[in-house]
Amino acid sequence: MWVCQACGWIYDPAQGDPDGNIAPGTAFEDIPDDWVCPVCGVGKDMFEKE
Repeated sequence: MWVCQACGWIYDPAQGDPDGNIAPGTAFEDIPDDWVCPVCGVGKDMFEKE
């Protein structure tokens, strides 16, 4: 699980981010670099592994 440090949204690789076109089962490392948090819009660099 990866947690957005700005808003607390959790990226769960098992769920992916369907609204962001990230398929379930996608590792955080494999998400495109231009992807942003679906809640607050910050970049991947604002996420920390939990």
